[in-house]
Amino acid sequence: MTTSDSEAWGMDIHKWDWTPGVGVISILHYFEASGDPKVMEFLEQWVEKNKEKAAEAKVVNSMAPYALFPELYRRTNNLFYLDEAVKIGDWMLREAPRTREGALEHTVTEKASFPEQVWADTIFMAVLFLARLAAVTGRKDYAEEALLQTELHFKLLQDETTGVLFHGWNCKAGDHMSAAKWTRANAWVVIGFPLIVKELKGLVQVPTHLVDQYRALVDGLLTYRAANGLWHTVMDRPEFYQETSGSAGIAAGIMCSVRLGLLDPSYLDHTASTCSAVIGQVDESGLVQSVSGGTPIKNTIEDYNTIPVIPTLYGQGLTLILLSEMIQTAALTR
Repeated sequence: MTTSDSEAWGMDIHKWDWTPGVGVISILHYFEASGDPKVMEFLEQWVEKNKEKAAEAKVVNSMAPYALFPELYRRTNNLFYLDEAVKIGDWMLREAPRTREGALEHTVTEKASFPEQVWADTIFMAVLFLARLAAVTGRKDYAEEALLQTELHFKLLQDETTGVLFHGWNCKAGDHMSAAKWTRANAWVVIGFPLIVKELKGLVQVPTHLVDQYRALVDGLLTYRAANGLWHTVMDRPEFYQETSGSAGIAAGIMCSVRLGLLDPSYLDHTASTCSAVIGQVDESGLVQSVSGGTPIKNTIEDYNTIPVIPTLYGQGLTLILLSEMIQTAALTR
């Protein structure tokens, strides 16, 4: 993949995959913070333009765009959104590939296979959709599956010593492969978890131990943050470059969790420097800088430092989610 190809891949919103999926999820998050009707109009138009591409991308990692559908159905009462979401939800329950532990296998649209692998990314890319579908339909089977997947990912990925997450788990080998403490992997869970818990209320009881594991994750992450508020792309390797998207996702997740009552308000004190540092990475044209390109689990930790830095929709998106959380936090603290 050349640099130009990489940039085209990273910023092409008119596909049906995880990259534009994160982009449109973030736009929905901004709508919830701003209430701007033009934002909702854009999302409806995006689905209309790109919905035919969905059939070509029926893998776990491309479920992300469907996370729009429950809210679009709530807002419009258009049964298309509900019917399509239920079809995909049922596919995830009955047909989506799973590992021997029952976790969703991280399948992708690219010409690559990761058999028996569990990635932290799946929480945001697929489990969030299931939780939102559970909330809009009231179906307990969706809710139970979303909770099960969240518990399994914490069980398989969390480092008991530090509380942070490894990038992935190989169920066949029984190891974390390169055992990288990759920052963006942690970000997907830090922001994904509170959004999932929000949707599951009233359908299933989220166990106390899972909330405790989440708090341990956040506490562990804060010990690795650099003095300027950002995290390095592999958090325990301070000689590696600092990475904006993961840093934005972590700060956004902390703010969201405070807003939803999962973390004490004192945690907001830890987000100020990160917010400033992330905003400082936005250039005059609005592009978020220092965002690492697509990152499968690498063979060695050193390989993570060779991932090219390119503009991406998930870099834009995680930063937009952070800005949206800043809007909502400011409104609550006035």
